[in-house]
Amino acid sequence: MGALVELHANPLVNRFVPAFSHEQALKRLMETEEQWAERGHGLCAVELRSSGEFIGRSGLNHWPQFDEVEAGWALKPASWGNGYATEAGAAVVDRGFSHLRLDRVTAMISPENAASARVAGRLGFAPLRRDEFLGRPVTVYALDAPAGRRPSGGTDGDRRLT
Repeated sequence: MGALVELHANPLVNRFVPAFSHEQALKRLMETEEQWAERGHGLCAVELRSSGEFIGRSGLNHWPQFDEVEAGWALKPASWGNGYATEAGAAVVDRGFSHLRLDRVTAMISPENAASARVAGRLGFAPLRRDEFLGRPVTVYALDAPAGRRPSGGTDGDRRLT
């Protein structure tokens, strides 16, 4: 939990994602555990394969206020520019489409966060709308499931994860 609080406390990171206290981190981790149990997805630690060092977090998160599943990533600034966010994002998006059979995955990105917007673009996301999330403006990017991975029995966009 300390590593998560430290990640979000970094001023370069919390320009785009909110910082939180140990109590808020504990609540967030409990919510993550509930999502894993109820929905089969949630946030994960991102660690370097070579050393096991924690460098950030990534995962899928269902936001009930939007009824959407978001792919998210936040990494320590020392690890930026190495392709780790793209690799982590690709893994969680693939899980969303292949294992969870989602129709669409979104990514909520601060309009000033050009690096995350580039990651989203490399993953195939396209801007969908402007919105507000946790009191901050965001651009919501969307990526629809490849045709072969869409659930059968519906048209694009008419089914949601329940």
